[in-house]
Amino acid sequence: MLGHIGINVPDLEMAKAYYGELMPLLGFEPSLTADDEFSFMPSGGKRGTFVFIYPAREAAAYSRHSPGLQHLAFMVPTRSAVHAVHAKAVELGSDVIHAPQPFQQYPPPYYATFWIDPFGFMLEAVCHYDRD
Repeated sequence: MLGHIGINVPDLEMAKAYYGELMPLLGFEPSLTADDEFSFMPSGGKRGTFVFIYPAREAAAYSRHSPGLQHLAFMVPTRSAVHAVHAKAVELGSDVIHAPQPFQQYPPPYYATFWIDPFGFMLEAVCHYDRD
């Protein structure tokens, strides 16, 4: 299991606003807030990976198709949660790559949505259950 993952962003305040709205729907709560970073941890004292977000120190174009981070997938407990995350991503102005749907090419049950955050990172909410 990963202890934590760190992401650099070009605009920390924009990231705080965006991820502050999104992460609770993905099962995370705020963990650390400082002038030069913030983080989220699994909600309710659950074990899991923390997500840290830092300001980028170098300007560079990001592409999920270049070497480096391709995407982050967040597991949610129900298909309804996939739909709620999708609705929030749309509300926040994210570009949706795939609306909520089953993905037959992955081991079933695999129900997910994919979208792009304001910085070009592809994110995914996936449910591995046939339940709402």
